[in-house]
Amino acid sequence: MTEPVAAGVRTAADVLGRTRDLVEPALRRAVGTLPAPMRRIAGYHFGWWDERERPTRAGGGKALRPAFTLLAAESAGGEAEAALPAAVAVELAHNFSLVHDDVMDGDAVRRHRPTVWNAFGRAEAILAGDSMLALAFAALAGGGSPAESTRALARCVQSLLDGQSADLGFEERAEVSLGECVRMAEGKTGALFGCACALGALHGGATPEQVASLRVFGERVGLAFQIVDDLLGIWGDPAVTGKPVHSDLLNRKKSLPVVAALTSGTRAGGALAALYRRPLARPDLPRAARLVEEAGGRAWSLAMVDELLSQALEALRSAAPAPGAAAGLEALARLAADRDR
Repeated sequence: MTEPVAAGVRTAADVLGRTRDLVEPALRRAVGTLPAPMRRIAGYHFGWWDERERPTRAGGGKALRPAFTLLAAESAGGEAEAALPAAVAVELAHNFSLVHDDVMDGDAVRRHRPTVWNAFGRAEAILAGDSMLALAFAALAGGGSPAESTRALARCVQSLLDGQSADLGFEERAEVSLGECVRMAEGKTGALFGCACALGALHGGATPEQVASLRVFGERVGLAFQIVDDLLGIWGDPAVTGKPVHSDLLNRKKSLPVVAALTSGTRAGGALAALYRRPLARPDLPRAARLVEEAGGRAWSLAMVDELLSQALEALRSAAPAPGAAAGLEALARLAADRDR
């Protein structure tokens, strides 16, 4: 038995470091079962090697979602190792969505290196993403998971796809309500955070009430995470985000800060709407960012993040989690809502 992920937690970095130590070897074993072309692309995406499979030290992400899974298991009195198959499945499902998102959005850079489609081609990227999703269900089924786990992950993926479909649809519409945009983000991002927590709880032997509370906790954290991500898509430092500044505005994404601005009824919101009716060039982007802020999109987003974090922590308390795991989950929640991550 390994040391609990939550043992002696001081910071979110402690939790994420222990999560990577536990999850990465299992993730590498799972990816190693893929056919050679898919294994090569998946390993590149995770930052383990370059296009020619030469080992690299490229960043592979924070492993935030699997950390929620492992800590949710411990919060219910279980062991992190029991939830390891679920953590691997969650990480694979998340990265399937990233690979496909980059294809759909045309993003050429992720984590400071060419995206999968940019390095290997769009068709190969789509196939690699599909392969990761299939592997997620295989990892879950092969780990002796409760039957409800597979159904929960399937429902989550459907919500994720529905949210992504809505996000794409928004690009073709002149008007999108703020409520529609929130529901899109709940599916696109909140669902997987909620599922990560619910799967961990199921593997930790939680009661149905605890599973439900931890799912709500994850969903609220996930929505806060998406809002922060949207803020970073406009004002984030490329050295931190790994993407060009104003990247979401260049693509005329109807992200939450943008829709909050567009629906604000302000003069700045009207000017932003006029700007969004035509393709934007890079010289337009600083003005678009300024209009989002002047119309209140940034202030609305920051207030929502604070409110969602408060709701998440209330749901966490209602799950009556083990103290050490509760501290770890709270640290992760605050990291997800950090404006500077």
